[in-house]
Amino acid sequence: MAARLGGLLVGAAINQAPELFGGAIAAVPFVDVLNTMSDTELPLTPPEWPEWGNPITDEEAFARIRGYSPYENVSDAAYPPMLITGGLTDPRVTYWEPAKWAATLRDHQIADAPILLKINMSAGHAGESGRYDSLKETAEEYAFAVAAVGLS
Repeated sequence: MAARLGGLLVGAAINQAPELFGGAIAAVPFVDVLNTMSDTELPLTPPEWPEWGNPITDEEAFARIRGYSPYENVSDAAYPPMLITGGLTDPRVTYWEPAKWAATLRDHQIADAPILLKINMSAGHAGESGRYDSLKETAEEYAFAVAAVGLS
């Protein structure tokens, strides 16, 4: 099975049971939740505290977020092939989140499966805006998924 859902969900699921996935596409994943929700300089952080909790002032919120945040819960494991994407101008998920998560996954990968990172240098959260460029990104994801499950 290959997965392409919200990045936080994909990251948490992959950490809990990497053996269940033939591959995963984490598109602009919000995976560094604890650090992001602790950074008061990011414009979206304080308005999100009512939903996520404030890990700076609330120990329970800190522990809860720490318990599921994908970046903090990477361990030595046989991770499946992964394609992790980000956008340089994404205001919602800063480009360094997928970059540092990919680096950490590579550091802890005990299998031969690739951990691929693609940062789009001219796009934000939704990827390319032109019809053909958007289709090209979709085709890249399909090609990765097909290869990840051994159908290429």
